[in-house]
Amino acid sequence: MASARATGPEQQASLSDAEAIAYKRAAARSAADLVHDGMRVGLGTGSTVAFLLAALGERSLPEARFAATSPATERAARALGLAVTGLDELGGELDLAIDGADQVDPQGWLVKGGGAAHTREKIVAAAAREFVVIVSTDKLVERIGAPVPLELVPFAVQTTLHALGQAKLRDVPASPDGGLIADYLGPVDDARALARRLSAQPGVVEHGLFEPEIVSSIVIAGPSGVQRRAGAKPPG
Repeated sequence: MASARATGPEQQASLSDAEAIAYKRAAARSAADLVHDGMRVGLGTGSTVAFLLAALGERSLPEARFAATSPATERAARALGLAVTGLDELGGELDLAIDGADQVDPQGWLVKGGGAAHTREKIVAAAAREFVVIVSTDKLVERIGAPVPLELVPFAVQTTLHALGQAKLRDVPASPDGGLIADYLGPVDDARALARRLSAQPGVVEHGLFEPEIVSSIVIAGPSGVQRRAGAKPPG
């Protein structure tokens, strides 16, 4: 998937492919244990969520219902025998949502949307009583940095990009909902201020900054095993 990417966020660790796979699998399997039969569960999108789906597919969850954040997740979940339905059909409320992240800072800010599903992911996360983030240690950063994914209205998109400043469209298909995918490539001196600015810009459908208040916990897997960091949102 081609995209316009800036220099990576500060102090993001590097892992070998084998380490990244092992840690993603460990974080995903730990979070899968939170899912019980009869629950309404939101499923994120991305490579770490793929391991979550595999772990859930090994379980017997005939009464659980799942809301997917992307067509790819929906297809994979259905292929594993998970009962996927729409968020509206679940009453707009979920017991739990589980998703990965591209960046996680010490305050609990997330950057999501490397897979261009951040709009749906934010809707699903906000609908959940508990939102759990699963990551490997290479996603931990000292400070959030560009790129910050964006979904934009196609109408007058060049006008929107000009107003945003340092932003560029990705050379990728539109989102399932018709939005164009872009990245904000400017400085992130204050994540909350930037989130407000992006949300206020006409033409921006959604951005990939997820505030700490939406996160219940972060499951982090690395060389010392799996650890859980409490988020700002109390579960339940």
